[in-house]
Amino acid sequence: MKIAVFPGSFDPFTLGHLDVLNSAMRLFDKVIVAVGYNLQKSGLFTVEERVEIIRSSVKGIQGVQIESYQGLTIDFCKKMNARFIVRGLRTTTDFELERVIAQANNKMSPNITTVFIPSGHEYSFITSTVVRDVLINGGDVSAFMADGVCLTSKREL
Repeated sequence: MKIAVFPGSFDPFTLGHLDVLNSAMRLFDKVIVAVGYNLQKSGLFTVEERVEIIRSSVKGIQGVQIESYQGLTIDFCKKMNARFIVRGLRTTTDFELERVIAQANNKMSPNITTVFIPSGHEYSFITSTVVRDVLINGGDVSAFMADGVCLTSKREL
């Protein structure tokens, strides 16, 4: 069974994330969406709220598991018996950052491969930062998040 981890802060999980996840599901038998605790960031949503937003976003997609974790992604992959890490790319800037992280991960654990998946062009402008800014300022984020999630996000504020 080919298992991949799709890690991120997902604050919040957007249509761009969902697009990358759907692409990953065509490559892997199981994808674990891993919500990381980043002690250096204070998010708009708690980790528990992020997990619920993701759960709502991925309803009906077979082979998706949602977990939260703390620490190194590579250690979480080992714990989950995952041999792949999925990273979404919007821009060349994303690639440069992700390439460095992938190389560090490969040095720590050569048996775990990072797979880069470009987001569809219609989602490449969507970032969690933009969505948070729109939410904080009372805007409509329905164009950026999965159906049924927008109301949850607005209600949380």
